Amino acid sequence: MRQIVLDTETTGIEPKEGHRIIEIGCVEVVNRRLTGNHFHVYINPGRQIEQEAIEVHGITNEFLADKPIFADVAQDFVEFIKGAQLVIHNAPFDVGFMDHEFAMEPKTRNVVTKDICDVLDTLVMARRMHPGQKNNLDALCRRYGIDNSHRELHGALLDAEILADVYLMMSGGQTKLNLAGKDSGDGNVGAIRRVTRGANKLKVIRATADELQQHEARLDIVENAGGACLWRTPKQDV
Repeated sequence: MRQIVLDTETTGIEPKEGHRIIEIGCVEVVNRRLTGNHFHVYINPGRQIEQEAIEVHGITNEFLADKPIFADVAQDFVEFIKGAQLVIHNAPFDVGFMDHEFAMEPKTRNVVTKDICDVLDTLVMARRMHPGQKNNLDALCRRYGIDNSHRELHGALLDAEILADVYLMMSGGQTKLNLAGKDSGDGNVGAIRRVTRGANKLKVIRATADELQQHEARLDIVENAGGACLWRTPKQDV
């Protein structure tokens, strides 16, 4: 099963008012494993970003001045997500902007997100699992013990990476990561840098002779206090 955890940043909150996507971040998950492939691009929207939005994501008009327009990345983006299940937090927001952008470009005018992808909304999922509680991304990170201390501002790729961890915890507990570090050939696609170890590669650290002696001394105390010591093999009657 191929899933794409996706997030966007925008110039404002309403595409009907002419607001545009300025950043797309996608993280690929196959059979519940992070593959290391992602799609990430900044986009020149051809309009000013609202100050309130800049305060959220920190992306400025000056930074985007030399970035490609959506038409330049649209086809690569469609090819990356096509046929996958999109995992998005508050999906109507991102999907609404995506469909708005697709409709504005001749080459993607007939593309509708729901026709090329299934969509799973993790906000709906979280509200069902944790009714009456806060279910924004920060709250979910705290709930599932995911470190997002490096997230001072919103960013599409960073939020997609964090959401991938949250979703895998929400949907199945402990996750197994397999980061192959592949590159699809697109300049915006690369490897997610994380430090992981496979279960079969864990280093085994054995107790020293002194530690074993201290352990046995502790077990002697347990036995002398009365009752059987569960950490010792019961003596067999001869």
